[in-house]
Amino acid sequence: MFPTLIGTVVIAGIVGYAAERSNFTRNGYVPSIIICIGGAFLFYFLRIMFGLSLVSPGVDAILSSLGALLIVPTHYRRK
Repeated sequence: MFPTLIGTVVIAGIVGYAAERSNFTRNGYVPSIIICIGGAFLFYFLRIMFGLSLVSPGVDAILSSLGALLIVPTHYRRK
């Protein structure tokens, strides 16, 4: 369980960095990484508590990180 948590954090950080590096988002490196890690944590704990899972833990971390990057910044962006 603990190695899965550490792997989730590492993968989410890499996804956040890569999304910012490739100009997928324009939040800044640190906010993008924080958003990705938060989304990955949320889905990880939902996976533990309720047994929700899409594929493997690594793919779940990638998809939840990208989902958080799409939802959070666009929700709070001014029009």
